[in-house]
Amino acid sequence: MSILIRGGRVIDTEPAPYVRDGVDVLVEGDRIAAVGPGLAAPDAEVIDATGRVVLPGLVDTHRHTWQSAIRGVAYDLDFPTYVERVMRGLATRLTPNDVYAGNLAGARECLAGGVTTLLDWSHIQRTPAHTDAALAGLRDAGIRAVFGYSRLGADRGPDEVRRVRKATGGLIGVAMAAAGPHLESMDETVADWKLARELDLRISVHVHGTGPITQLAEAGLLGADVTYVHANGAGDDELRAVADSGGNVSITPLTETILGMGPPEIARPRRYGIPVSLGADTVTTVTGDLFAHLRSVLAFGRVDDPALTSADVLRMATLDGAAALGMADRIGSLRPGKQADVIVLDGIPETPDPIAAVVATATAADVATVLVGGRRIRD
Repeated sequence: MSILIRGGRVIDTEPAPYVRDGVDVLVEGDRIAAVGPGLAAPDAEVIDATGRVVLPGLVDTHRHTWQSAIRGVAYDLDFPTYVERVMRGLATRLTPNDVYAGNLAGARECLAGGVTTLLDWSHIQRTPAHTDAALAGLRDAGIRAVFGYSRLGADRGPDEVRRVRKATGGLIGVAMAAAGPHLESMDETVADWKLARELDLRISVHVHGTGPITQLAEAGLLGADVTYVHANGAGDDELRAVADSGGNVSITPLTETILGMGPPEIARPRRYGIPVSLGADTVTTVTGDLFAHLRSVLAFGRVDDPALTSADVLRMATLDGAAALGMADRIGSLRPGKQADVIVLDGIPETPDPIAAVVATATAADVATVLVGGRRIRD
């Protein structure tokens, strides 16, 4: 089946965000076949994008999707109280059905807001049934996802991770969601890394404050397969070590600020050449609309780096996010041959700079069409 997105203001992101006006995007099967003016596709289904903005689907590299089942319970809490009330309290009472509902609703919210790929950092593996329910919610939503399996608070045996690894495929991949040395022992941390690398899984780890990255480095655990989430307050030597190892950082500025985790680290990682991506983190505390988080990145980032641009931020939410998940060869831009993860926005002001207009004004309400792997999820 072919789909022709006709005559839009097309924003591509590779090698850097740029605009082409009045351009078509041709999708054949699950791939982008061509991008250009006046494409011929007589048998294609046509989506009229005249006056609309067309761009790659957004990529969220850190979201606790299951928490959509308990949305809004931690708006005014600091981080220690959040841990006590949410992780040690409400999380212990959720059934597999609750987790399914949270992941289904959360993934659908992502899609409705233009997020076509998600790293679901899932620390609700209380039983295998909870895990299966979380995966089922992602599958039923139709989103492209990397399921971040966290052994925090779960059976620490490796067989369950191996089972999940074998049970996933298609649009759903797996990563190791590691709690890290500030939430678990170094022996447990090393075991997470060893298992992840045995199974060829990427690693996403929470770190904030000075020290955790140093501990990981001293244990020989740094690498290009690691995403360091937050990194608030990391030392310059720690950021330099991340850069030297080829790692990347995922930031969640609204959550980090509201929970009191420290000023968002946007400019400092970039100064060391570390790729930065972004996520919503938890809807117990902030909005799930990733467009709002783009604006927060631009605002917070310009405090320390006045040269930060809207194009920089949009790339964080697309191609850099794809690279953080090891998927830059498949998603994150509109390059022909890549998976057809495409969104169409309506109502964006027709300014000379549609990239800035998207970052400054877009909301989930502007998302008119969503394709994931060439399949229309929203229209």
